[in-house]
Amino acid sequence: MNQFDTTAPFYAAYRPGIPREAVELLAQRVAGKLHRTLLDLGSGTGQVPLALAGKVTEVDIVEQDAGMLGEADRALAELPVTVRLHNTSAEEFTPPASYRADLVTVCRAFHWMDQDVVLSRLEGMTAQDATIAVMGDGSLWTARTAWTDALRALIQEYLGEDRRAGAGKTYSAHNRPYSEILAESAFGQVEEHTIAVEREWSTDTVIGYLYSTSFAARPLFGERVEDFERRARALLDEHTAAGGLIEHASFQVVLGRRS
Repeated sequence: MNQFDTTAPFYAAYRPGIPREAVELLAQRVAGKLHRTLLDLGSGTGQVPLALAGKVTEVDIVEQDAGMLGEADRALAELPVTVRLHNTSAEEFTPPASYRADLVTVCRAFHWMDQDVVLSRLEGMTAQDATIAVMGDGSLWTARTAWTDALRALIQEYLGEDRRAGAGKTYSAHNRPYSEILAESAFGQVEEHTIAVEREWSTDTVIGYLYSTSFAARPLFGERVEDFERRARALLDEHTAAGGLIEHASFQVVLGRRS
């Protein structure tokens, strides 16, 4: 089972979007160009292309999960831009020889990729002045508040101490900052931006979000899923009554260009 099997509808409905400040940063990198081609790797349900739809003229979406790609197709169907869908991995994406992207985005997905391979392949499919943007903001698993700590402990009670990454897998964190990885690539002129984000969740949106993840997807709980959800809702309702479900996140944007 792929780590995102069954999660696509929840992902489309419940994953937080891209902060406005991040969209503005990315838009600045292609401003003034007549043709502005966006290549979004590990696109999921197309959140980045959706946020940048008015800022680019062509979009290539690369996503290896067919369910996610279907959600992206539906989300982007009415947009006045040329959209091309590619059901493949970032490592295997092979555009025409003449293809050159002006902006490459990887949001909440770089940790799943063979980063060196992807960056190396991007050298031959990007414009000379292209920007590579690697973005992300952690998750409710990594958030540190009373309610997220209690929720994580409940998940661990059902699925074990280690963070899951789909069926039969555990998550292995990357220790190196993305800025260092980009700095060692052809796109070594690096900028880092940190955007503070405050999110207010509800019991329903947290449950939907959990089912969109690889660490708490519904199939992982097996026949205990209804029991888990009942207890999770009770926990979240209790914290809502005690002060709300507030998350303070840091959305990181690492930008790289050729030196």
